[in-house]
Amino acid sequence: MNLFKQGFINLKFRKKILLICIVASCLPIMTLGSMWYYQIQDALVTRENENLSEALNQSILNIDYKIDNYLNIVNQIVWNDEIKNGLTAEYDNNYEMYKFYNDTLAPTLATPPTLQTDIDSITVYTDNQMNPYDQLLRPLADINQNSWFNSTKDSNRPTLIASSEDETFKLIYPIFDERRMYNNILQMEINYQQFFVAMSSLFEEDYGVAILDSDGNPVYSYETFSDRSLEGKFSLLESAEGVDNIESDFVIQQAELPSYSWTVYLYRPTDIISAATLPMRVTVVLVILLSILIMVLSIYLLAKVVVRPLEKLSKNMRKIEEGDLTVSVFNSGTDEIGSLIKQFGDMVNKLNNMINQVYKSKIAQQEYEMKALQAQINPHFFYNSLSLINSKAIMAEQEEISQMAQHLSSFYRTTLNKGRSIIEVEKELENVISYINIQQLMHSNSFDVHYELDKSTYHYTMLNLLLQPLVENAINHGIDHKESSERGKLMIKLKRIENTLEFSVTDNGVGIDPTKLQSILTTKAEGYGVRNVHNRVQLFYGSSYGLRYESEMDYYTKVTLVIPIVHGETQLSHHVDE
Repeated sequence: MNLFKQGFINLKFRKKILLICIVASCLPIMTLGSMWYYQIQDALVTRENENLSEALNQSILNIDYKIDNYLNIVNQIVWNDEIKNGLTAEYDNNYEMYKFYNDTLAPTLATPPTLQTDIDSITVYTDNQMNPYDQLLRPLADINQNSWFNSTKDSNRPTLIASSEDETFKLIYPIFDERRMYNNILQMEINYQQFFVAMSSLFEEDYGVAILDSDGNPVYSYETFSDRSLEGKFSLLESAEGVDNIESDFVIQQAELPSYSWTVYLYRPTDIISAATLPMRVTVVLVILLSILIMVLSIYLLAKVVVRPLEKLSKNMRKIEEGDLTVSVFNSGTDEIGSLIKQFGDMVNKLNNMINQVYKSKIAQQEYEMKALQAQINPHFFYNSLSLINSKAIMAEQEEISQMAQHLSSFYRTTLNKGRSIIEVEKELENVISYINIQQLMHSNSFDVHYELDKSTYHYTMLNLLLQPLVENAINHGIDHKESSERGKLMIKLKRIENTLEFSVTDNGVGIDPTKLQSILTTKAEGYGVRNVHNRVQLFYGSSYGLRYESEMDYYTKVTLVIPIVHGETQLSHHVDE
């Protein structure tokens, strides 16, 4: 998120205007387009659901009508007293039995299949000891092994048994008599295909019908899809999730046949609706793209008109930043931008006058003062004086005075550095070593010095006078205040770590109080202290560089200086500018 924000902030002003306007304009267009599309889609889905519901209700009415017709037929047979008496009678001879068959049973059972082609046969099964009579009368043993037998023989209502697997449809109804002497069951065989023929002509194509019984077993199924991958989806209705398995691919309607606990599903692919909305969707997309194109062109022209004066103003400001104060800034507009450009032009003119009248004269005055100061402090005079002292000391065989003069000459030569603030690492180390040598002479060599310096870093450059204040603090505030009898020790290290140089100055002095240690780089001190060194390094190299301290009371203090590796004075100047 921060990266995106920073990238937006760094964009050109014209691109910012373009981006903001495009986003602000595209959101309403895309929102309206999406709402339009989904409303059309929802309307078509609603209409398709209504069509399916109407077709499904018509199919259920047709099924109800047929089943009611079958029930009327079987009721006339089941409640026929002559049929009941004939099935429960005790026959003394075959003639009486034949007469019952011929006069009563056959006309009653054979007539309905003759009149209605969707009824294949009507059969009575009995456990009375009667002779079978073609398919009209059969022994009960023929069906007592069927899975549905036990659940239907004592039922007081008709039972529908249908299976899509073997395409059979039966209506089972027990025939009761008051004496309960025999079990008699009426079975009507119904033509499966003719009964469900209406289900296969609800639509021309791309639809499916499924009828499940109360146990979820398929009673009937029919599918016709132009897309073959959608076939077989009916089988998913038998799983525990039911309709949830297919409703993502289909528009589904369902209805119940409560008297028989059947559930009827009618479903059509949603792709049909998508295909119907394709021309509308293409139209919506084209309108959106055209609107966006017109909007982008308008915004581009607007941004060009608004931003061009600002770009010209920015170009003039860069020239002024480079020191060219001869640029002329003019704009004929009287709006806010025109007023801004006019005020900037007035400011440039005033700045020009100020520089010519005041600033240049001040610079000249400072240059004269600097030259006068340099004349007063003549390095050559200073070095010659030290050289004369050194010669006199040698002649008088005063070795310590000679060493002091040599160290002072070396120290101030590197300190002055011909007036430059950039120095080679080797020269900076020479300056520090000279300073340490002078301090050893002044302290009568009461402390030892150990150097660990990576000489491969000597050719790099750095700001001068960074190490001497650190060494001065280590001696004056560390070693000089040491109370133990242990000899003072000073360690100077230099090493390269990746793209940085790390200098460290360690002493075995009194250490620094933890409270003072936390604020040592932020507390102001008199003179040129460590805080000045730290601020100077961060000013030139950046906030990721500078000093860090660690210390333990009465044991040691270590200060580490970290600066980037720089090759030559020119590169250092470039680094500082950045």
